[in-house]
Amino acid sequence: MPQVYKTRKGLNINLKGKAEKIFVKADKSEFYAVKPNDFHLLVPKLEVKEGDPVKAGSVLFHDKSNPGIRFTSPVSGVVSSINRGERRVIQEVVIRSSQDQEYVHFSQGNPAEMDRNAIVTNILGSGLWPVIKQRPYNIIANPAQTPKSIFISAFDTAPLAPDYDFLIKGSENEFQYGIDVLARLTTGKVHINISDEYPASLAYSGARNAKVNYFRGPHPAGNVGVQIHRIDPVNKGEVVWSIAPQEVIMIGRLFMSGIYDASKVVALTGSEVLKARYYKLISGACVKSITENNITDGCHRHISGNVLTGTQIEPNGFLGYYDSQVTIIPEGTQSTFLGWAMPGFKKFSLSRTFFSWLAPGREYCVNTNLNGGPRAFVATGVYEKVLPMKIYPMQLFKAILSEDIDLMEKLGIYEIAEEDVALCEYVCPSKTEIQALVRKGLDLMIKEMS
Repeated sequence: MPQVYKTRKGLNINLKGKAEKIFVKADKSEFYAVKPNDFHLLVPKLEVKEGDPVKAGSVLFHDKSNPGIRFTSPVSGVVSSINRGERRVIQEVVIRSSQDQEYVHFSQGNPAEMDRNAIVTNILGSGLWPVIKQRPYNIIANPAQTPKSIFISAFDTAPLAPDYDFLIKGSENEFQYGIDVLARLTTGKVHINISDEYPASLAYSGARNAKVNYFRGPHPAGNVGVQIHRIDPVNKGEVVWSIAPQEVIMIGRLFMSGIYDASKVVALTGSEVLKARYYKLISGACVKSITENNITDGCHRHISGNVLTGTQIEPNGFLGYYDSQVTIIPEGTQSTFLGWAMPGFKKFSLSRTFFSWLAPGREYCVNTNLNGGPRAFVATGVYEKVLPMKIYPMQLFKAILSEDIDLMEKLGIYEIAEEDVALCEYVCPSKTEIQALVRKGLDLMIKEMS
């Protein structure tokens, strides 16, 4: 009988607009973009200019501090524009796609017959290295380091999250090939973590060269940070890598066919979507190709990712590099009469403030209202209810505010990332931006430890 890791702390937010398990091949987008803002601490150095022709796999820019980490075009075509923000910081490199796909060809072969350096070099050259992230700090993994283990979370418990079994359907061979590649990159184990609450795809449960672990509990049980914390905690000086299932497939395709194939399945979700379904896209696609004529009228928030950790994008914006979900919810443009004083049968709440707790299976339609303004940052005990880690969140957050490096280390700063505290931000009565606060603390640790 396999061990089941149970988490009792957390919170499931049941929202309207879950994607129906119907696969739709989306119209090919005219424009695609690679956004440096998707990669924290990246300082991009351009290798192309507007008007340059590119192939799928052509280098667009590299990391200025680590030139070996390259970022390549997901499609073939022409560099349409290089959009900049304040102080001329690069925001997007936009490619107008060509009718036919052309690829840059890389090495292919059986990972069991390749040494580790050759595997790393091939992944770096293709531009796929950024799909691998590291803990601590939740940044792109350092190819010069060897992790003590690699984690793959094969289920997601976030609101309206896509079904990871459905995402990899038809790509089981590529997934196993990707696992074989990853097994060569660590001296420890490759961990595949699946939910114990329903039968998982055989691609996960029967994977070779990996250890399968089972988890049960509310969100954030599907977060890779929570899983690392339970199985192989990160201590000072240690490194653990993580990667999502669809990115494992991309690595598998690279070594099977020698090309950078950035296609993925994306769930279009949210209460404002007319037909919430799964679409096959190429990474960086313009989301208009799946939202046009498929959302209700009104003022909406377009999010690349989920409602807790996703990034706001324009209606003609681009899919985030790490995202397999696009969410559309209404903007909170109207105030609520009497607010909390109403019964609130259709309002979601962690506490029993509203009568909605009498209907635990209800699906809710949420908007972007804060339902109150920022106020004093005081101890309430709500963070501890939704963070299933053996750390003291309030004390850690205050240590970050005071920039106490030693105390941050003792309280577990190496264990967490922004997504792990997203629920803390959601339930925070002080309306404090906890995710931004944790990111500030992680950046401070990187600066102090470099």
